[in-house]
Amino acid sequence: MSSPESGSSNPTTVFDAVGETGLRQLVHAFYRRVPGDDLLAPMYPVAELPAAERRLGDFLIYRFGGPDTYLHERGNPALRMRHAPFSITPAARDRWVSLMDAALLEAGFPMEVTAVVRPFLHEAATFLINRA
Repeated sequence: MSSPESGSSNPTTVFDAVGETGLRQLVHAFYRRVPGDDLLAPMYPVAELPAAERRLGDFLIYRFGGPDTYLHERGNPALRMRHAPFSITPAARDRWVSLMDAALLEAGFPMEVTAVVRPFLHEAATFLINRA
């Protein structure tokens, strides 16, 4: 992905490259996997999945250069605080990352987009570990 100063017509942000549709497809591919997962499903009540999917989509859209709807509706992301009620162990982190990596493959993002999104998701998941 190019920088704005490069003068290239290539996308400069993930959002520019894949848009809202691409990021929502990624999130949908992830949440479609959650109900069948023995470790993560208990953290995501089925009735709350659509709202969780919308929130993660809004967050990623904001984080990767799109509209700041997430901030207007939810305020500061405060990810550790928002995830504190959930027991996020290293095993839960690894499973979340595994499902998200599978969703990234399914989304079929260009390699340069995946190279930006994957490390962010992995690092954010590690940051949210709150139990041994």
